[in-house]
Amino acid sequence: MKNNKIDQIINDIEKNQKLLKDNSLERSCLVVKKANTWVEEAKNRPIPNMLFSELWYEKEVCILFADTNLGKSILAVQIADSISRGIAIPGFKLQSNAKKVLYLDFELSDKQFENRCSEDYENHYEFSSNFLRAEINTEVDIPKEFKGIEDYLCKTLDAIIKRNDTSVLIIDNLTFLSSENEKAKDALVLMKTLKRLSQSENLSILVLAHTPKRDESKPISKNDLAGSKMLMNFCDSSFAIGSSSQESSLRYIKQIKQRNTEHLYHTENVIVCSLDKETNFIEFHFEDFDSETAHLKSFDSISSDQKNEQIKLFISEGLPNVKIADRLGLTEGAIRKRRKKLNI
Repeated sequence: MKNNKIDQIINDIEKNQKLLKDNSLERSCLVVKKANTWVEEAKNRPIPNMLFSELWYEKEVCILFADTNLGKSILAVQIADSISRGIAIPGFKLQSNAKKVLYLDFELSDKQFENRCSEDYENHYEFSSNFLRAEINTEVDIPKEFKGIEDYLCKTLDAIIKRNDTSVLIIDNLTFLSSENEKAKDALVLMKTLKRLSQSENLSILVLAHTPKRDESKPISKNDLAGSKMLMNFCDSSFAIGSSSQESSLRYIKQIKQRNTEHLYHTENVIVCSLDKETNFIEFHFEDFDSETAHLKSFDSISSDQKNEQIKLFISEGLPNVKIADRLGLTEGAIRKRRKKLNI
């Protein structure tokens, strides 16, 4: 009888331990509520405001990407200036009041930054006191428990944000924070960190990223972002800057991913801007809406290697010579000759 009681007690303990373990796992992995409860709780939270038209909303982790020298940093500083003042960029929408912005600048030195917001280092542009800019402190001693300056920064971002009472964080650029961001593991850790910060601190985050060298005769897609699959999975929104074949000062902005709005600025409705420095502040000026095709390089204007790559791509998709010729504006005979030369 005594042994039976002991066995029963042991069984009860084991069951309770299992229940505690199961409940602990459930709490750490999922938050389960009735659908109506989610809706009721969401009603008490404010509707996200636009920070940069429908391209970036409050409390989103957004990625802005483009090839080098197209003006990513210029546009990001312009957006930061707009949000810090609570004044929309002409041609774009801003629904929030002035917010404190922290701009992590890993691209420019202070002198290069000064040059962009002055006239030959004189007549300087006056920023709002809400606009904070940060550079890496090269003299800091990194604690031994951190792998390097990037790891140290990622682990201490929470404290930096709280100390500066920041509502908006802009990181220029992703390559610095994750030198191997094309690898899924590194991208996953970084994006999880930023996503957690966005949720825990009610933070709006814009991350700048480069694209590998791309074919400018093709429309921009999410595949043009380095490490695209993992990064796109963990961001809320994304937009890109493309160069225009019409004029060297023209750029177009294209919406790549969105969650809080419909897809407005797609390939048939990109935002066309000119990049000018009319006074002491280099910036994007809204010009018009247009189709992306009107700003892409024609097949004739791209290099022979790029032409061959396009042909190889169409062949891999199973398109016959006639279809390939039609898409590229060439004759079927020209495609046959190129295929023979390429031995494909």
